[in-house]
Amino acid sequence: MTVPPHPLVATARELADRVLAPLAERVDRDGMPASSIEAVKRSGLLGIGAPVEDGGSAAPAAVVRETAEILAGACCSTWFVQTQHHTPVATLVRSALPVRERLLGPLARGELLSGVAYAQLRAHPRVPVRVTRERGGWRFDGTVPWYTGWGLNDVMLLAGVTDADEALFAFTEAREQPGLRPSPPMRLAALTASRTVSLELDGLWLPDEAVALRTPYESWAVTDRPRNTNASPAVFGVTAAAIGLLGDDPPARRTAEALRARLDEVRRRAYELADHPVPTERIEERLECKTRAYDVMRAATTAAVVAGGGRAMDLRSPAQRLAREGMFLLVQGQTAQVRTAHLGALGPSGPDAPLSR
Repeated sequence: MTVPPHPLVATARELADRVLAPLAERVDRDGMPASSIEAVKRSGLLGIGAPVEDGGSAAPAAVVRETAEILAGACCSTWFVQTQHHTPVATLVRSALPVRERLLGPLARGELLSGVAYAQLRAHPRVPVRVTRERGGWRFDGTVPWYTGWGLNDVMLLAGVTDADEALFAFTEAREQPGLRPSPPMRLAALTASRTVSLELDGLWLPDEAVALRTPYESWAVTDRPRNTNASPAVFGVTAAAIGLLGDDPPARRTAEALRARLDEVRRRAYELADHPVPTERIEERLECKTRAYDVMRAATTAAVVAGGGRAMDLRSPAQRLAREGMFLLVQGQTAQVRTAHLGALGPSGPDAPLSR
């Protein structure tokens, strides 16, 4: 008996087929239309991990991953903008501070879309954004090198490090304001439509009521470090989309079958590791599996370009878009640990050893 998909998986597929995939090449060239963001907001997917009592769906991890694969395979730019939203939601779910009551419901229901500005914390002991106590609130100074969704998001979750070496996260409106100035949107090799900017902070003041998390830096880092050792569902989504472009002639069909088998194996292994109850264990296995996922994605996107021939160089071709999106995913959320492992896998030993068991 065929088990029907989870309702949110069905919703993601409908959104991908009806809105995202038909517009993907145009979005890649011309930018993200407001209609795409509104469709995501209406879909219910923005509250996928939030508690039901707060307007979310409390979906299991497998459903969260499958919907991410679907969205990334349809339009990686849209996936990337909306995926930022889930960290603020998760932060509020764990928070006991007043901002939870004010923002969790609107974010879970898709009334507001949030971005994140916290990757600079991973530069520690450098402190790109310093937070100091001022006038019963907090002053932010420094530079956020990457902020995605400028002009698309309603609010942002901004982080910095205090003089007491704490990681402090607080919400503010995602707009230019005193003490917060964005750069022009960056022109990127892929995902320019995600409207990524840098932010200059020069005395941005936020009240105590805006704070969602304040914790010793090392306590935050202990939970953050293992996250990016797992393979991203977006990698599997882009890989599957590229395999789907290969066509029906015998050589393309054989290649597609071989790539699909490799994808199924590494995906299964990656999600087994992601579901391991202790996220700080089996790090080497996670990194090995992550680099294998990159290998399969690179092979699939290359195969899509080869199968498309000269037509694949046309900016209207999904093959070249997926190849560039794959290149973006190689470095999205990259840490020094991930970079070292990936470069090692690309070295003389090559990527052909079997997966660890």
